[in-house]
Amino acid sequence: MKTVLNVGGNSKEIPIPNYYSEYAHLLLDIDPMGSPDILCDARELGKLNPAQFDAIYCSHNLEHYYRHEVKEVLLGFHHVTKEDGHIEIRVPDMREVMRQAIERDLDIEDTLYISPAGPISVLDVIYGFGKQIESSGQPFFAHKTGFTQQSLANALILAGFSHVYGYAENLEIIMYAFKSEPNDLICTTLGLNVE
Repeated sequence: MKTVLNVGGNSKEIPIPNYYSEYAHLLLDIDPMGSPDILCDARELGKLNPAQFDAIYCSHNLEHYYRHEVKEVLLGFHHVTKEDGHIEIRVPDMREVMRQAIERDLDIEDTLYISPAGPISVLDVIYGFGKQIESSGQPFFAHKTGFTQQSLANALILAGFSHVYGYAENLEIIMYAFKSEPNDLICTTLGLNVE
């Protein structure tokens, strides 16, 4: 059975994309409250056994690291991913956030969109959801790095991934990276058009 490592997912109760339903789902987190399978910081992935995961799913976690730490996290992803595996990263799209803020003449504290957690301001997307940070007392929830599609692709290539594909939608960048050229089956599964 294939294995997906959900990095910083907080809990297995939080859904991941359906195409991982046939994978064994392991959770990596720094918070023991979510009962992670692997309790460690993503910056420590380089210390784990190499090439053990078929996929890594990292949704809205990478932006919580400082810019100089992102390379270490991505090198760790490369280290623990199998040669024919892939990683999937989702982060806020700073380019689109800024474009919308300017186009809609929004102030930094104005509402950018409404989420299940409530109104999300421009400030919340840039620096992290303020109400969550305040109520948790957990400074890690703050955003420390912003990405555009190009900056994330460049970071993945610098970390050793040779095939990088992505797109942006709904204020989010979705990026897939591979150590070697992906086969047709995984491209179809992930909905990638790699021509």
